[in-house]
Amino acid sequence: MSRARENAVRPERLRTPANRLRLLVTVARPPVLMLFALYTALALAGAGRAGDHLLLGRALVPVAAFLMFSVAVNDLADERIDRVNLPGDPRRPLVGAGALRAEMTVVALASAAVAVAGGFLLGPWPGLAVIAGLLVSAGYSLPPVRLSDRGAVAALVLPACYVAVPYLVGWLAVAPLPRGRGMLLPLGLYVGFVGRILLKDFRDVRGDALFGKRTFLVRHGRVWTCRFSAVGWTAGCALLLAGAPRPTPALVTASAVQLAVVLWLLRRLAADAHPRREALLISATAIVGRGMLLTLLAHESMLPQAWSPLARSAVLVALLVLTLGQVRVMLRHGPKPRLSLPVEGPAADLRAQPSGV
Repeated sequence: MSRARENAVRPERLRTPANRLRLLVTVARPPVLMLFALYTALALAGAGRAGDHLLLGRALVPVAAFLMFSVAVNDLADERIDRVNLPGDPRRPLVGAGALRAEMTVVALASAAVAVAGGFLLGPWPGLAVIAGLLVSAGYSLPPVRLSDRGAVAALVLPACYVAVPYLVGWLAVAPLPRGRGMLLPLGLYVGFVGRILLKDFRDVRGDALFGKRTFLVRHGRVWTCRFSAVGWTAGCALLLAGAPRPTPALVTASAVQLAVVLWLLRRLAADAHPRREALLISATAIVGRGMLLTLLAHESMLPQAWSPLARSAVLVALLVLTLGQVRVMLRHGPKPRLSLPVEGPAADLRAQPSGV
């Protein structure tokens, strides 16, 4: 079917209220949004406002809009590559669900406007942080800058943007820029994100190589990518513990166990090139990463409430057990079906692969 005929047919399936909502949810990337929410919550906790749920909700508005802008712009810029890497994937509306470029452009522009407005409603500095993030995100995906084609530079710049925007929006809403020891926690988030962002390229390696996108994986191979990722995860975990207020033995033990699981998964990933198992291993590492941050957030939230050491330890152990249980389920059974747009054409029967973002 020609592009013109596709454009004439597709909108009717997407213009129902339910499918428009699904489009927004798909672009919001719920697993990544959860990660951004944890960054924002950690910033508020570090600034002394761990229990301010209203402020957290207000901060998440520009953060979510920033994420949706970044995803929409990246999907528009990488449509050709995604048609090779992810044909029929319902999580990629342009190639899997038949969305029009015009619709994605509207999502990008509207999200940018909401992000900027939401940021300045929190204050001038959060607003400026959002604008800077939008510019970096656009430069990552769009020509003439297009940092995504620049290998190691992309792996260093995108995590900085993805960590800085949600963290700074949360922190600057209530306090000046962190200094000294206060920088260790956001630095740990950044270094850890560098380690995890490298794993995203496994899913996209075929199209990246075909279109000349020189990612770290394309240039150095799976073994060195996993090794570099392991360094990022390890250094990030160490920095998070160094930046945590009054780290307890329970927090250190839980973090060490989670890190050991990540390193074990990366070792398996370095030796296993089967696409399905590869995707499950990457998704499992993402689960552990979110578990690490949730454990740290629980620790920071309980300290000001004067929870007893035994109660704090019990909560952290419970979160550790829950995380490891989710990893086991992912490795054995794969992901549960997610809300997505209806898939077009012959690819409609293609089942979505797990996400390692």
